[in-house]
Amino acid sequence: MLRLAVHDAVTEIRLQRPPVNALNPELVDELLSAYRRALNNGSQAIVLTGTDSVFSAGLDVPALMRESRNGMTAFWECFFSLVHALWTSPVPVVAAINGHAPAGGAVLAVHCDYRIATSGDYRLGLNEVQVGLPVPASILRVLRHLLGYRQAALLAISGRMLSPEEALQVGLVDEVVQVGQAPERARAWLAPLLQLPPLAMNKTRLAARADLEIGPTSADDVRSMTEHWFSKETQTNLRRLVQQLEAR
Repeated sequence: MLRLAVHDAVTEIRLQRPPVNALNPELVDELLSAYRRALNNGSQAIVLTGTDSVFSAGLDVPALMRESRNGMTAFWECFFSLVHALWTSPVPVVAAINGHAPAGGAVLAVHCDYRIATSGDYRLGLNEVQVGLPVPASILRVLRHLLGYRQAALLAISGRMLSPEEALQVGLVDEVVQVGQAPERARAWLAPLLQLPPLAMNKTRLAARADLEIGPTSADDVRSMTEHWFSKETQTNLRRLVQQLEAR
């Protein structure tokens, strides 16, 4: 489900779960494990990217609909551990967004240090509300850090999806490049950072977001998201989504 490539001090982790890199329990667990292995192997920076024209289409709703309450609690614990690990990473992490990045895909990206989107007919954004899920409090805090209070609220409440150029305009991404260039550009952006004294650079990175500490697994969000997942409103909307996906 993943492909790893080492470019000197940079490890590239590529999501490779066809057809759309949907996040099921196995992929989230493997992604967290791969991130930790990269650190243990001495990587000084990480690039997270996807495959073909999809960074990640977000949660694998059909698979997760089959999970029990305990199974969903475990999934949310692992998911929030992953995004917390990205947010508090001791080394820089860049999201090379090679295509679509809705919902959970966008959540992964906003927890990275820098986001490079690919120009084209792609959509990015946190559209959780559209399928009946609230945006978790810890993720809203990160979104406000990036976009400011008003813009973060407008996007999260509406679940509006953006083109790469619109995402650049509001600050959801930092650059837009041509197709196929995002991973290479991510490594180029990292290159001057890796020439700096690493202790000073990384301590400053983490200090810049220290006021947004979200906890080891965001326990409140785990409980809240599990409750919402099994609520009548959310289950109704998720079943409708599954039916739409099956009809394609």
